Amino acid sequence: MLSDDQIGFFKTQGYLIIQGAMDPTRCARVRDLMWQALPPTADLRREDAATHIGPFTEADESTDSRHVRQGQRWLNRFLGVNPEVIDLIYSESICAMAQQLLGGTLRQAVSDGIPMGSYGPAWPGGPVDPALGNQGARGVYCTLPYGNVPRTPDQCHTDGHPFQLGVVGLIDDCPSEGGAFKVWPGSHRLLYPTFRLRYDQPRIPAYPHLPKLTGIVHSPAYLEALAQLDQESVPVECWGSAGDIVFWHPRLAHMAGHNYSADIRQAVLADFWTDALDELRARPVDVDMWQDWSPAVQRSDGSYPDALARHQRLP
Repeated sequence: MLSDDQIGFFKTQGYLIIQGAMDPTRCARVRDLMWQALPPTADLRREDAATHIGPFTEADESTDSRHVRQGQRWLNRFLGVNPEVIDLIYSESICAMAQQLLGGTLRQAVSDGIPMGSYGPAWPGGPVDPALGNQGARGVYCTLPYGNVPRTPDQCHTDGHPFQLGVVGLIDDCPSEGGAFKVWPGSHRLLYPTFRLRYDQPRIPAYPHLPKLTGIVHSPAYLEALAQLDQESVPVECWGSAGDIVFWHPRLAHMAGHNYSADIRQAVLADFWTDALDELRARPVDVDMWQDWSPAVQRSDGSYPDALARHQRLP
């Protein structure tokens, strides 16, 4: 269970790293499932590290939004509803910690249900949000090593679909600069008032005869704040060992880290929300941002000791 200090840190900084939250044996089984999902003729081979360097070869590419293999990104969303993955990321202990933060009644993931991406590609490449209909986790998301390429700057974003709490769990060891999830501490407090709605975002539907404007509508204040974060703020890299997780606020700026290591970054991504989300999603942002959260979060003054800040790698 989370301590008052951890709850305070999450409230102020918008993220919380928990080491050893997932079962390592289950992590290994999910890694096996990821490799088993590749075509038997794939150029990418588990036993040959030389084949792990991205990008994917043309023969190995897949544009199926439920199992994407393009560039350095390998996203298996089919596995988001696999019972092994659901038992891993929605374990009793992880759900208990999520409920400490959210309160209410958590939605239940559905084993062998509808995976993320079933109704279309992600923004901005298509007219449909990939989170529509998702009954499980987002899936297992991997980043291939970049190889010997020039380094590029970090660029943060937020996610477009409505949810109340995000979680990323490492299913294999991930070193620093190995593609781990990156977060911009405290950015949820900066970005929250730049949205019109508490959890949702207005969208412009795609019309074939009007192709120039489609997708999520961002306010000028939001775009200005993101640019400010990219230029002035230092992100925290959530690297670690198989079994480590990070909780994060839905308005927290983040990104999938660049992978300059020799290893594939392997992680499971999932969302939490309560049965009240459908009522809350359209409410405006001109009230306390923590009004919908648990009594423990509402009571917290957001304080935490320096030792916890160091443990959370706060700059």
